[in-house]
Amino acid sequence: MASGAASSEPETDLWSVQSDASLQETQPRALKQGDAFAVFDHHGDALSGPRSPEGLFWRDTRHLSHLAMTVCGRRPMLLSSILRDDNATLTCDLTNPDVFDQDGELRMARDALHIRRSCFLWNAACHQRVVVKNYDQKPHRVMIAITFSADFADLFEVRGSRREHRGERHPPEPAANHVRLSYTGLDQRVRVTTLGFDPEPSQLTGNRAVFEFTLAPRESRTLYMEVSCRTPGVNRSPAQGYFTALRDSRRDLRRLSGRAAAVSSSNDVFNEALRRSVSDLYMLVTDTEDGPYPYAGIPWFSTVFGRDALITALQTLWLDPEITRGVLRHLARNQATETDALADAEPGKILHEIRHGEMAELREVPFRRYYGSVDSTPLFVALCGAYLRRTGDVRAIQQLWPHVVAALDWIRTSGDRDGDGFVEYGRQTPDGLVNQGWKDSFDSVFHANGALAHGPIALCEVQAYVYAAWQAARDMAAALGDGATAAACETRARDLRTAFDAAFFDEELGTYVLALDGDKRPCRVRASNAGHVLTFGLALPERAVAVAKTLMAPGSFCGWGVRTVPETEARYNPMSYHNGSVWPHDNALVAYGLRRYGYRAEAGQIFAGLFAASTYIEMRRLPELFCGFARQRGQGPTFYPVACSPQAWAATAPLFMLQACLGVSFDPAGNAISFTEPLLPPFLDEVTIRNLRIGEASCDIAVSGRQSIVHVLRRSGPLKVLVTA
Repeated sequence: MASGAASSEPETDLWSVQSDASLQETQPRALKQGDAFAVFDHHGDALSGPRSPEGLFWRDTRHLSHLAMTVCGRRPMLLSSILRDDNATLTCDLTNPDVFDQDGELRMARDALHIRRSCFLWNAACHQRVVVKNYDQKPHRVMIAITFSADFADLFEVRGSRREHRGERHPPEPAANHVRLSYTGLDQRVRVTTLGFDPEPSQLTGNRAVFEFTLAPRESRTLYMEVSCRTPGVNRSPAQGYFTALRDSRRDLRRLSGRAAAVSSSNDVFNEALRRSVSDLYMLVTDTEDGPYPYAGIPWFSTVFGRDALITALQTLWLDPEITRGVLRHLARNQATETDALADAEPGKILHEIRHGEMAELREVPFRRYYGSVDSTPLFVALCGAYLRRTGDVRAIQQLWPHVVAALDWIRTSGDRDGDGFVEYGRQTPDGLVNQGWKDSFDSVFHANGALAHGPIALCEVQAYVYAAWQAARDMAAALGDGATAAACETRARDLRTAFDAAFFDEELGTYVLALDGDKRPCRVRASNAGHVLTFGLALPERAVAVAKTLMAPGSFCGWGVRTVPETEARYNPMSYHNGSVWPHDNALVAYGLRRYGYRAEAGQIFAGLFAASTYIEMRRLPELFCGFARQRGQGPTFYPVACSPQAWAATAPLFMLQACLGVSFDPAGNAISFTEPLLPPFLDEVTIRNLRIGEASCDIAVSGRQSIVHVLRRSGPLKVLVTA
């Protein structure tokens, strides 16, 4: 087979994250609530610098780019920096360094003061409380200074995009206990940051608040600061706002997470990882008018993404179907209805990304409402079908059905550019994404000799999503009483399976080729993409053994997980974004696919590898990706420098792998939950799942032992638990 000629595509990635420093150097602390997120260092500061992601952001604009606290003119010393288990609050414990007077005499020895700094987000505002206590045996005069500024940079500027022109930053407007910072963008929108202080500072300028007071031994003083990205509440001090917002934010987190089934295990470290996964998920979930929607990740992708949310919803559907319902409704509302070349939009297409910043409003970047992902549309239809199978909610499917039909029409027409039955992509303008699958780096689709593939490109995993979409449409049409449409969808799924096997399976490679290029030449590259063909059931059963063997070969499985491409491939680089790295969500999908075709031990091996990686990661938090270097005894994984953490589909990967290992499925019509050949991964002796629901019925389940015996601990309502050994 031909290996491909040189591509005309430039060796550049227009919209990649530019960085001079690794996020791993600072391990920043991230908070998110609604459309706001904040990135702080371990002190609770945001120290501005070239391409620094630190600061307070709201709707893709950085409303606070610099925040730094000093004690008696010195930066305090760090004692500890902890995010609550539910991600609700960042608490930084600090102390004073040695403080000298003007003559060089020691005025206050270190560790005399304890400073506890707590902060959280609520309703587009960051609330901070600073409690200073004197543990010395004599009184001390204390000066707390807080410096601040706002550059109102667009998120794409923070990521590295250059702008020839910017709007106007206005002079700060200080008053008695607050400062107003503002900026008028080129889009004529005025963006405002208001900082309020309580008590009133001793000194307040446009960039600095100073508090001076004397503390007797064992005396403490409390300071409050509220940084609002919108007009702050009236007739309310920052101290009052702090406690009201703290109460409301914690209630909201409990409300969001209270719906889901709860999982615990016999492994305490795994329990920590699970708690962090669930907490990260619900921190990233944003309430929209359509229901809960998980934003993709912090700091670069804290907004609505189609593909990310669809896969996150799929991975959590067994535990919390309400997330899936919110995702489907919101994406349906934003489905494309007309052609827009700059936005890569076509009627019926499902959203890729929404941005609200100045650059998006001015269309300096194409992402205001962007549709340049080839897989969001079939994944949307496939998830609709999965939601029906999980819940039996025919009424929701009736409401979504017109959007499903529009999506299927896009798959048949615009999505299949040459009418060969496969869905391809190609950007409509030079500003669009070059590659529009989940591996969307400019160099992620290539031939065996390393030459970049040219479009339109048909990715192997996208055809699997399309196959799942046709099967889902069949099930939904049948549930709605449309037998003719159901039969037509079944025929399309069957025909696609036959054509796909003929065009994509490569006996010599032992797997499916990565893609077909614009000339229908196969990209004869082994890649993790083939695992998704198993996930969605497109692979013929007789092909599964070869695909599984290739995925788990030493050059592919590095010990932590399956690499995006193995060592055998021309563009393999374990430090690249998509050509040799390990992505948790990708591995979860691969593990699910292996389990689907009967490879339970291999699925457990992937699960064990990712869990082992999490034990070396701060807070047990799986990042967006990490480098694909081979696992070494006694050493943890190598981190990727600008990986988002938390990232929604990485956070939910362990939950999906657990479902795969336990073989959990649902029959809402029969009020039954099934466990098919459950097999616990090697690091777990027992797993308990509480409040697992179908409709109004629920149960608590324990799975234990090497034989993975299923025990029903509690049952409420007419619900059956079925076990197939």
